[in-house]
Parts: sequence; structure tokens; C-alpha cells
Amino acid sequence: MKLTALADVTAYRMHVPRWAVAPTSGAGSAKHGGRANRPGVEALYLALETETAIREYQQVSTLLPPGTLTSYQLTAAPVVDFTAGYSASVWEPIWEDFYCDWRELWFNQRVEPPNWVVGDTVIDAGAKGILFPSRLAKGGTNLVLFTQMLAAPDVLEVFDPGKALPQTQVSWP
Repeated sequence: MKLTALADVTAYRMHVPRWAVAPTSGAGSAKHGGRANRPGVEALYLALETETAIREYQQVSTLLPPGTLTSYQLTAAPVVDFTAGYSASVWEPIWEDFYCDWRELWFNQRVEPPNWVVGDTVIDAGAKGILFPSRLAKGGTNLVLFTQMLAAPDVLEVFDPGKALPQTQVSWP
């Protein structure tokens, strides 16, 4: 694995407005899993560019659902740098399947996606997350942070100086 350190990086995420009350939580992805985390593993999916955050939120829909774009300041080390993609000379063979259709495998076929094994391997190695290219925003970079791995001196702070993010869910039934 290729490891790097992130220091004073700005990252972004579009949140479903209802869940903007917990912008540093990875609990949502822990419910059903995500590209790099199996159910039960909290992970926060971020982007290094605003356009990437928006495209990742929109996914393949032609319409953009309501969302709350949030900025983060973060420092985390080590994280896996998979931004150059798979190369057999650098990565274990399982990394070749990082972009598999994990939803199809898990939800339709009930088969464990290989990219969940990748996430497990990263966590077992003590890394805090994975940097990887976006498939939805050309030239964009995503970052998945395994929130349970973060500890001092790591920093994950939401930029909300005016306290504009909702503090509770009382606005939603």
C-alpha cells in the first residue's frame, strides 16, 4: 500500500439536509455499507473538490436532490493513496476490484464485495482512510475516512462559523 499524510486539507461533502446535524458521523454508511466499508463500519465519504462532492451526491441522476454542501478541515495520517489507480507492481490483486459494482454484489447477489476486504485491510494496517479517483467527476478525488480510526493528532472539523448547520432533527418528522 502507498501511504501518505494529509495535513490541513480542505474537503467537501453534500449531505442530505436531514442528516447535516451530524456532519462528521460515518453512521449512515455503517447502516448498509459503502464502496470501502462493510455494514457496521463507520466511514465518512468526502471529496477534495466541490464539484466532485456534488457529482458524487447526485450519482447518475439527471436531477440534483436538495443537499447541504459542507466544508471540512482535516489532518489525518496515514491514509492510503490510491489516486493513481491499480498497478500490479504496487498493489495486491484485490485492489484491482476496488471499483466493482458493490451494490449489485451485496444487495442483489448477496456476495461480499471485494472492496470491503480492501477496506478491512486498510483498517487492519492502521490507516485512517483511502484517497481514490472519482468515477463520477473527471479528475476529481474522493476520500473515505474510517472515523473510528481517527485519534489525536488527527483533526476532522466542519467549517460552520455561523452555526448554520442544523443542531437537531426537529425540522423533520
